[in-house]
Amino acid sequence: MIYITILTIIVLLFALTRLYFLKKEIRRVNQQINKINDDTTAKKLDISYFDKDLEKLAEQINNQIDLTKKVKAEKRLTENELKRAISYISHDIRTPMTSILGYVQLLESDEITQEMKKEYINIIKNSAGRLKVLLEDFFELSIIEQEDYPMEMQIIKLNQLILEVLLGFYEEFNKRNIEPELIIPDHEITGIGDPSAVKRVLENLLVNAIRYSSGHVKIKLEKLNSSVQLTISNSTNQLSEKDIIHMFDRFYKADQTRIGKGTGLGLPIAKSLMKKMNGSLNAELIDGQLFIRCSWESK
Repeated sequence: MIYITILTIIVLLFALTRLYFLKKEIRRVNQQINKINDDTTAKKLDISYFDKDLEKLAEQINNQIDLTKKVKAEKRLTENELKRAISYISHDIRTPMTSILGYVQLLESDEITQEMKKEYINIIKNSAGRLKVLLEDFFELSIIEQEDYPMEMQIIKLNQLILEVLLGFYEEFNKRNIEPELIIPDHEITGIGDPSAVKRVLENLLVNAIRYSSGHVKIKLEKLNSSVQLTISNSTNQLSEKDIIHMFDRFYKADQTRIGKGTGLGLPIAKSLMKKMNGSLNAELIDGQLFIRCSWESK
């Protein structure tokens, strides 16, 4: 009987000791959590007292801390992007608006000639047209990036679609004295995508190639293992590695003066559309040659 009593006391003392150290460790963990919540430390929870359940709890808390940090970082990134977007669009809207208002005031003068009036009206029309394009592109991008943006995915004959789009750019190429080099196979190459979205992507990429080409544009369509890849390359002396890094950022322009004709939204729109079609779009600068590659799932 005495042995049972002693054994009971020992078990009880062990349990009380374990409970004491467990409560002490919980207080320590609580202090760590308070520091984390107050942003006075960047460390995660660490456990100095061995307990299987407590360790699992600490692991889950640390995972939640990681998720919270990730969400905060994404939120800061989104806020910064929004601030830049507002800054850029404000600048790009202000420029044509200032021009329009300025020339409207000049038109109100009784001293201007008919020739001057025609010139001012033409400038106002151009500025209004630029403003219209900017707002349309901005609206289109905001719609595309919505999760429920509709896509009519189907099998597309890319050879035919690319040639159709190229025909629409004949005058633009001709004005720049550019004869694009086409490497498009005679055999049919198909991909899965939304026809109107693919057409929009091609148009935006061609506009970019014409704008920044220093004389040569190459368009290559090829079938890879499980995908179809279109590469549009052009020689350029206007772009740097920094431009390539930010090329798909909203409102980014290679000419940092931001006086170019583009809105800086063409490539981001193309990128978003490719993402919606489960495709990819990337850029690379090699020895003065810009390579933009877009890939679709093949069929």
